Order: sequence, then C-alpha cells, then structure tokens
Amino acid sequence: MIAALPMYDRPEIRWANETFWAHIRDALRDMQIAAPDALTGDGDPWAIWQDPGLVLAQTCGLPFRARLHDKVALVATPDYGLPGCPPGYYNSVIIARPGPLPHRPRLAINDPLSQSGWAALATWIAAQDIAPGPVTVTGAHAASARAVADGLADLAAIDAQTWRLLLRHANADPALAIARTPPTPGLPLITAIGHAPGDIAKAVAQGLAALDPKARAALDLQGIVQIDKAAYLAQPLPPVP
Repeated sequence: MIAALPMYDRPEIRWANETFWAHIRDALRDMQIAAPDALTGDGDPWAIWQDPGLVLAQTCGLPFRARLHDKVALVATPDYGLPGCPPGYYNSVIIARPGPLPHRPRLAINDPLSQSGWAALATWIAAQDIAPGPVTVTGAHAASARAVADGLADLAAIDAQTWRLLLRHANADPALAIARTPPTPGLPLITAIGHAPGDIAKAVAQGLAALDPKARAALDLQGIVQIDKAAYLAQPLPPVP
C-alpha cells in the first residue's frame, strides 16, 4: 500500500498535509479499506502513480491525460479557491522581470509533462505571438521562479497554488507576476484500478471536514469536487519543448 500527496508539499506545511492524510486514513479504515499509516514523502512520482497498491495520490493534469488516464482511477479534485477559477480548477501565473521581454525569451519550465509549467506556458506564448528562445528544465516550480528572479530565464509559468505558497513561505517577488493563464481542471486525486474511487472520495471529503481551521488554511483547501474525466482529456497535449 502507498499514499502520497506531494504536489503542494512544503516543509512549512508538511504537518498539515500529514494531518490531512491521517484523517483520510482513519476514514478509509472505518470503511474497511486498508490504508498506510503515513504518506510516502519522496520517490519517483511515476512509480508512485502507477503502483498497483496505490491507495491515493495527487498527480498533474498533463501526466493524467497523457499517460495515466487508462492506468488509474480518478477519485476527485481538491479545490484551492484560486482567484478567477471555478471550483477545482487552477491556472498558472506568468512571471517575468520588469521591462520589455527580449526577442525570443529564455524559458524556465519545471517539467515537459507539467500542465501548469509547460502546457499553460506554451498556450500563453502562442496567444501572445511570442517566439520562444532556449528552454531550461529546472525540475521544480520554485527553481523556475528563482531562475527568472536571478536573470537566468526571462519567462516561466508557475502553478497558481504553488505561486501562492512561494509568496507566503519563500519571499517570492509579487512584482514578477505579469499575467494569468485560462483555468484548466486542477490536480486530480487518483487511485489504482481495482480500488473503489467513490468510497475513497468520500474518505477524502471526510478527512477535509475533520481538519481544524489552522490546517485547512495552511493547505488552502476549500473543498473536494468531481470533475469529469472527459474535461481532463479535452485539454490539448502541448508540443515537446
């Protein structure tokens, strides 16, 4: 058995993430569904997402529609109450240093299979008729933000919830934000095929209801919503950066 909620995990709020899981775990066990004592905090995300013993994990919309949608079961989508987004949806914050963008701006992306870090950026660049320059794969949204702030890149797209956490915990410069991309379905919760996603969704909702206000505020969780699988699959796959 394995469970992981790493997508918005930071040291400052790990206690809240672990508390959230403890409530979900207890709700699952009350339903006679086996669940691990603790979250898996590291490891290859692809191995976790495709583990046949996966009870619950959060993934990104692009990996889900590109590779996982027929290998896992969709459980639900957390709602972070992001500005300008319907419940359960999110977008990306486009960041750049002040001043005009250079011709063929250098891009920093966290991962080529990131909806918020690459697919949203590719769509925004095309809409702005910007010819992209060299691409640096940074491995993390925080690293992409640092690359822009330090002048190592000219443009990046940061998951809006991650940007909120970077502003709150990492002294990110709000002046770097120049635009927001259109909303797309948020980061889905998944389970291995063969599990009961409906029951797991109920346990997640019960876990959220059991969170105290401080933990809920730390995670920015507003609710758990059901977004149809077709809404994820309807999003286009971006070009290879």
